[in-house]
Amino acid sequence: MFEKQIGIDLGTVNVLVYVRGKGIDLQEPSVVAISVRDNRIVAVGKDAAEMIGRVPESIEVARPVRDGVIADYVVTETMLRHFIRRVVGRNPLLRPQIMMSTPKGVTSVERRAVYDAAIQAGAKEAYLIPEPLAAALGAGLPIHTPTGNMVVDIGGGTSEAAVVSMYDIVVWSSVRVGGIRIDQAIINYIRKKYNLIIGEQTAEEIKIQIGSALPLQDPLSLEVRGRDQVAGLPKTIIVTSDEITEAIGEPLNAIVGAVRQTLEKTPPELAADIIDRGIVLTGGGAQLRNVDQLLIRETGVPCFVAENPIACVAIGAGRALENLEVMRRFLPPI
Repeated sequence: MFEKQIGIDLGTVNVLVYVRGKGIDLQEPSVVAISVRDNRIVAVGKDAAEMIGRVPESIEVARPVRDGVIADYVVTETMLRHFIRRVVGRNPLLRPQIMMSTPKGVTSVERRAVYDAAIQAGAKEAYLIPEPLAAALGAGLPIHTPTGNMVVDIGGGTSEAAVVSMYDIVVWSSVRVGGIRIDQAIINYIRKKYNLIIGEQTAEEIKIQIGSALPLQDPLSLEVRGRDQVAGLPKTIIVTSDEITEAIGEPLNAIVGAVRQTLEKTPPELAADIIDRGIVLTGGGAQLRNVDQLLIRETGVPCFVAENPIACVAIGAGRALENLEVMRRFLPPI
């Protein structure tokens, strides 16, 4: 019987599941709603994400993964089990082989927690792959060759830049800055400038609709609703894309810093390859307008966004599992 093989990108913001032979089978927010009274899980994924900032005190909405690392082990395990069942079905005999991604910078204890969560959630065998390696595989880079392939994975909690060659990471840098920190910067900016309090989902909406890493030639604007900090009443303002560019400058500079640091550490032969081929951007943050142009301006190296940036890590994890005999030698010990 053909064994189910699944690659999982356990992200701070989203969980993506790649199933061999099917492709991306599930993409859900990594959010869980819990009843405070009896610790019962009320909702998982999309249903729980819709509750953020909208629930009574009796329900707590939590992100069990923070900065790409498990912050709440029990809740993460429950969430994983829920998603694995949805993909594999409820038959206890069908235990899949799982390849999970972890940020390159995690400790052995944090790695072990991810491995244990996968086994407890129903995996027959579990393997871990560093996120930049999975992202490079998922983006279709020729990582099996002795050439330099540079990938920048901008996730929800962490952003990692790495140079990959011969199935392994040569140099890398990581910052715990990603989509959530960018949203937070928008919340803080609007509170300071307009005395308006907005929630996470509104900030995310602003980032998607009018966010840009560089000022736009034709600025965009958006109506934003929130609560006036002084009067305490609902209020509507108009925000422009130039203001958002200003608001998110600091977290973007931290990401640019990580890319620069990686380039500075890259051996000269591989650096020559990177100038030829460019840098590939993956992760949800790569979808921000002009983030590739910002990196080109700051590093002088060509950059382009991968075909399906948000799914690259999950696809790469699945491909690594399909090619396990070769990949096994390069995976971190658990």
